[in-house]
Amino acid sequence: MEFFYWFIFGALAFLVAGLVFTQTKEGGIVSGNTAHLQAFFSLRNNYVFVYALMMAGDWLQGPYVYALYQHYGYDVKDIGRLFIAGFGSSMIFGTVVGSLADKHGRKKAALLYVVAYAASCATKHSPEYGILMFGRLLGGIATSLLFSAFESWLVAEHFARGFEERWLGDTFSKAVFVGNGLMAILAGLVASYLVDTLKLGPVAPFDAAIVVLVAGGAVIYTSWPENFGDSAHAAEGVLQTLQRQFAVATGSILGDQRIALLGAMQSLFEASMYTFVFLWTPALSPAGEKIYHGMIFACFMTASMAGSSLSSILMKRYKVEAYMKYVFGLSALALSVPFLFNVSIAKESRRSLQDATLAGGRESVRGMSLHGQIQLVAFCVFEVLVGVFWPSMMTLRARFIPEETRSTIINMFRVPLNLFVCVILYNVHLFPLSAMFALCSTFLAIAAVLQIRLERIVQDRKAGAYATGEEAALLSGTASEADSAKDAA
Repeated sequence: MEFFYWFIFGALAFLVAGLVFTQTKEGGIVSGNTAHLQAFFSLRNNYVFVYALMMAGDWLQGPYVYALYQHYGYDVKDIGRLFIAGFGSSMIFGTVVGSLADKHGRKKAALLYVVAYAASCATKHSPEYGILMFGRLLGGIATSLLFSAFESWLVAEHFARGFEERWLGDTFSKAVFVGNGLMAILAGLVASYLVDTLKLGPVAPFDAAIVVLVAGGAVIYTSWPENFGDSAHAAEGVLQTLQRQFAVATGSILGDQRIALLGAMQSLFEASMYTFVFLWTPALSPAGEKIYHGMIFACFMTASMAGSSLSSILMKRYKVEAYMKYVFGLSALALSVPFLFNVSIAKESRRSLQDATLAGGRESVRGMSLHGQIQLVAFCVFEVLVGVFWPSMMTLRARFIPEETRSTIINMFRVPLNLFVCVILYNVHLFPLSAMFALCSTFLAIAAVLQIRLERIVQDRKAGAYATGEEAALLSGTASEADSAKDAA
């Protein structure tokens, strides 16, 4: 394997270690009396453990979904339809099911995720296209629940137990570090061991995912209390509940610029991220160069771990809305690299391969080009920023999205995301690679502008709150109340 891969992986691992050491040395954002801290750590550790198991169940499947469909003899067009079905299901059915979590309980929704995703994994034993399609529909619903019900449960439980808002950042950053980093690497290794070493076939990782999901479901069932976003309309039917939930959620989004901006930024960033997932392989090997997918995946996940560690440090030193504009801006720059290099890469790579073949065929397939290596570094930078994005965005959502419709609004944010990904999957062959990355970079640049707008709105509201409080205090004639208003602002 090329030295370059190990150099990148080693540098990222060293960065993670340095960030963890810095975080430990500086201390976390959590402080208080011992009893209160112990209660918080108990909740945090339980959530991180459950989230890690749920994400492991998801990561175990990732490397072999496409391979399994190929194993059953389906072509690219058939496989593309299956993937589109998954994102379409998440957009339509997942949004509906996710919104019901606010009414009927987030714990129930989390358990429904376990059941739906385990059933989706079970369908992989059948080569029948209809059954596989049904499995993708279940998987789409489960994905919506994974990215809404668990977060909503945690936020509600966190505030119900009287913990400080800023402590949520600590929980989210550790959950992303373990669930999106460590579990991704470990799941990839386990899946590879089951398929390549034990020769159990491409369906084995899906069976392993069922085991992990059921184990996590048992922890949820025995240790999580139920909480609700809206329990004031218990007598309503399902249709009435959905109509009211969507009406309230839509009113919240249209009535509060902060929520609307959060939704737009989330959709733009995640749409770019999922598009990147589909495109990084052809970007790094445009002329069929040999690349080591497993090692690159490990580099990406290590970079994401670095980002989640960095987010804890950033949240302690700065306001989230103050640094997120730089996260979006740097992400736009990172994904602009393939756009800048793609045309010349393809031409030079083809010419080099032709020269090697004419020279005697001794190097008919060569390793990653220099431009490919530059792109890999840019992609790792983007993955670091993805690691910062998740806990930071979760913290912003916890602050601004109303509790009674939290799951509904989070799932509504995912509608444009899933719609965009479906369009990309269906038409990806119509556009050059450079154009797709240019589009992603543009989306991220727009997100940076929206984040600047959000920061200004937050600052203006704080200034207005301070002015109102100070005026009231002056009218009352007490200097101490003026000082209290200033501190509150």
